[in-house]
Amino acid sequence: MQDYELMLDAYSQAGGTPEVFKDSDMAHLVIHKNKVIGSHLVPGLVLVPTETATGVDIEMTVEKGCKLEKTVHLCFGVLPREGLQEIVIKAHIQDGAGIKLLAHCVFPNAVKVVHRMDADIVLGDDAFYEYNEVHYHGPSAGVQVIPRARFTVGKNSRLATNFSLVHGRVGVFDLDYEITVMDNSVLEMNAKIYGYGDDVIRLKEGGRLLGRGARGLIKSRIAVKDNAQSEVVNELTADAPDSRGHVDCIEIIQGHARARAVPIVSVNNEFAQVTHEAAIGRVDKKQVETLMARGLDEERAIDIVVNGMLK
Repeated sequence: MQDYELMLDAYSQAGGTPEVFKDSDMAHLVIHKNKVIGSHLVPGLVLVPTETATGVDIEMTVEKGCKLEKTVHLCFGVLPREGLQEIVIKAHIQDGAGIKLLAHCVFPNAVKVVHRMDADIVLGDDAFYEYNEVHYHGPSAGVQVIPRARFTVGKNSRLATNFSLVHGRVGVFDLDYEITVMDNSVLEMNAKIYGYGDDVIRLKEGGRLLGRGARGLIKSRIAVKDNAQSEVVNELTADAPDSRGHVDCIEIIQGHARARAVPIVSVNNEFAQVTHEAAIGRVDKKQVETLMARGLDEERAIDIVVNGMLK
């Protein structure tokens, strides 16, 4: 019970609303290290967590034709200074089904913590899946986050992922997502990360538009300062007629930080199109000067401009 209350406190610090875990109309799952310490389901959602030596394996199904009206809330975390958490997810969003998830991952005291996630998500036809993930890491850089995911999106379906890590130190972040999109379906991926100190950010997202009329957008907003490093590799491939895609990456650097952006666009059909834009540079000087003229010091002014971009 004490771990549960502490997890909800960290969840609140990460920007979550703990009251959702008391709403009987909203499904939720709370995992601390390798223990399920809170759960609640709603009709149409089958969620089976199995505790392992190092984490939790999760099997999730949204039943055919069931579109969950309310967001499903997840909370993963490690409260002690040291620990390992490995989350394995196998999910099937059946034909005509839909789900929206909000996951908060909290590591407020991390000094030597590793969080691994391996997911295999399959969407049927006429389905939708939206996954929003917010991280809170506390003031130390002692956490490694290593998510891996493979998504298969059926016909006339929609997949959206939104990742945010803008509070606390990043530590080491290494994301690798692969997505396959079929006929008339839509892929949209967004990532926002703010690293400083000696944080290391590696982001690799790849989408393949295999179906006729498939659409894809991969969008990244990364800011690094001090001695932090970032590398963003976004790849979008169009294989089918009438498929369209766009890769959009903006990185801001300050101090001695280093940033690298690698947009990759491939087209294997004469009736398909993929575009890209990438930019790396300082924050807008005029915006910073305007804020400084109103009484802010330079560092605070830069932070406001960067956070505005991330929002």
